[in-house]
Amino acid sequence: MILVRFPFVLLVFGLILLGCNQKELRSIEGELEKEIAEQLGNHETTIQSSEIPVLERQMIDQNLVNVEEVVPGVRVELKYSTEDNFFGKDVYGELIHAYLQPEVAENLKKAQQLLQSEYPDYTLLIYDGARPLSVQQILWDNLDKPDSIKPLYVADPKVGSLHNYGVAVDLTIFDTSKSEPLDMGTGYDFFGYAAYPDRESQMLKEGVITSAQIANREILRKVMTNSGFMGIGSEWWHFNAFSRKEAGEKFQIIK
Repeated sequence: MILVRFPFVLLVFGLILLGCNQKELRSIEGELEKEIAEQLGNHETTIQSSEIPVLERQMIDQNLVNVEEVVPGVRVELKYSTEDNFFGKDVYGELIHAYLQPEVAENLKKAQQLLQSEYPDYTLLIYDGARPLSVQQILWDNLDKPDSIKPLYVADPKVGSLHNYGVAVDLTIFDTSKSEPLDMGTGYDFFGYAAYPDRESQMLKEGVITSAQIANREILRKVMTNSGFMGIGSEWWHFNAFSRKEAGEKFQIIK
């Protein structure tokens, strides 16, 4: 058995001196752990990470899986673990990994394979996966819309979202040759017709989005729908692996 923890202590100490915050430290440490494991090959390793965040432990305890451990080459940038989201707050805290139900992660692996078989420089970039109900409540409370239309953008926590079952994923496509996501016409969590797949023809006619942006969305839709996912009419980035009825029958909601 090979112990690899001590170098991390030195590294973490150095990064603290450089001013890195705890979330950045966990992200860097995780990448190093994966690299060391790959370099050690088939040797058994003992790699002890920092304490697992509460939200992540909740998902692990409900048998969800870390997508990065299932889908080779996938990228993860949890938008609700940053302030780059529709209400400008970090609600995930130390959580930096995306989790899904195991069979949903396998479907996503197939989507990644389909994508890279046709576009080797492209990879999936995940913005959100499984989402605890406690976070759903925060999103609902902070959405600046009348309650009557809030469900068009965020599921009512009294009902629950498919994200709360770990069977929905928000994502885009990242072009590794250009080190940036494909242009989809709007950013993530954009609330307006320009983000609606159902309104693309209208938005194209009005000059709000371009045919190239729609083509990029169609690449994403193709690999996802051919891998068992279903899109929705109001968000180009959102895909479900099950209906609400199926999810309720098969899985428990993540508290």
